[in-house]
Amino acid sequence: MTDVAAFSFNKLVIFGVGLIGGSLARALRERGDADGARTVIGVGRSAASSERALTLGVIDGAAALDNDAALREALSGADIVLLAAPVAQTQPLLARIAPYLDAGTIVTDAGSTKSDAVDAARAALGTRIGQFVPGHPIAGRESSGVDAALPDLYVGRNVVLCPLPENAPAAVERVAAMWRATGALVREMTPAQHDRVFASVSHLPHVLSFALVEQILNSPDAALKFSFAAGGFRDFTRIAASSPEMWRDVCVANRVALLDELDAYTAVLARLRAAIEAADGAALEAVFARSRVARTEWQEQRAAGVANSDASK
Repeated sequence: MTDVAAFSFNKLVIFGVGLIGGSLARALRERGDADGARTVIGVGRSAASSERALTLGVIDGAAALDNDAALREALSGADIVLLAAPVAQTQPLLARIAPYLDAGTIVTDAGSTKSDAVDAARAALGTRIGQFVPGHPIAGRESSGVDAALPDLYVGRNVVLCPLPENAPAAVERVAAMWRATGALVREMTPAQHDRVFASVSHLPHVLSFALVEQILNSPDAALKFSFAAGGFRDFTRIAASSPEMWRDVCVANRVALLDELDAYTAVLARLRAAIEAADGAALEAVFARSRVARTEWQEQRAAGVANSDASK
């Protein structure tokens, strides 16, 4: 059994009650690992999305972003605010809510890039930057929207926190406890380290997946190619079904680290191209064998990590 103390909250306000925000709400309300009043208020860009979240029982109440009185009421007494919106909206959202934030409210986010989120928070919050604890849950599905939200989405998944020098240790621990209550494993990195790591293992794979589909679309016999696409194409392009808006913002926000990864990947492609052109089977097999071993080891370590997480409950 885990010795982690139960997470308790009275009011959680989520900006963007889609897959990520909705799954957090469902996990905290349905898994039984959180105490307190557990009231969840959703703030969405559209009335329709908020109404859907209400209908599904994911949230208890909704507020419109452009309604000052409703926003003030929603944020009053909030323990934690989660920004689960595209990363480009971080600064405008923080600037919008800053006048209504209680001094004791902790704000965190779920964005896939962190250096830009920290810059946005410093610009919007100024001397109140200590209230913002940057975070990134490493979980997702091809489906988006609140209908795709799952109470067990985060079980055994990593959540990365990037604490700031201005954060009180208790604030960081509170956000960590929230994610642990969903079944997640909490890790810490610096914002810059986070962005380098995820440019490599997340952002680049999405770009490559989108690029392959784009390449086929641009070919004269695209329909014929798609008609014969099977398992390999399905597995490689699964993430090309992800939100175009979100990944547009991620690529722009993390462009420095992502360009480094693209350049390194392009260099590997050039090596493989040269080996294929020269019919150098030994060079190709050497690369493929190294990749196979590394991928197998990663899969085994990941499976062991999930098993250990389940055993600790």
